[in-house]
Amino acid sequence: MSRVAKNPIALPAGVELTLASGEVTVKGPLGSLKQRLHPSVSLVRDGGVVTIAAVEGAVNAGAMSGTTRALLNNMVVGVSKGFERKLTLVGVGYRAQAQGDKLNLTLGFSHPVVHQMPAGVKVETPTQTEIVIKGVDKQQVGQVAAEVRAYRAPEPYKGKGVRYADEVVSLKETKKK
Repeated sequence: MSRVAKNPIALPAGVELTLASGEVTVKGPLGSLKQRLHPSVSLVRDGGVVTIAAVEGAVNAGAMSGTTRALLNNMVVGVSKGFERKLTLVGVGYRAQAQGDKLNLTLGFSHPVVHQMPAGVKVETPTQTEIVIKGVDKQQVGQVAAEVRAYRAPEPYKGKGVRYADEVVSLKETKKK
């Protein structure tokens, strides 16, 4: 069995986990998330603690138990605390502005770039060169951040572009004659 799956998931106050017809629903103060439970994994609930167990004899049960535990833990953290990704814009004239569920970007193109946020994801711009993407679903927050970064990824010579706040861009040396 996976070592990850052996760690129990503690449910914080205000978080409710229900299992119905092979689907796990986690509700909390920030929202609710659903995840289909793999057939080779079973869920054991003991009060405020949830443990994942692999079904005996099932193919890939150990691997799926660890994956399911990680997904359920991310759901619990998401509905209780939420997830956020910070992006920074590096470059002269690069700006970002949040307007409701849209993110307006000026990235040196001949046209402005408008990114529509999906349901459940919020965007903030504390300054013109900072973007904060928040939501309850870790995968969705990361996907939106990757899509915004893909509009103008950091280039290797000057480092201009959209980058994650904790990203380190190694710059190349220019070509010598």
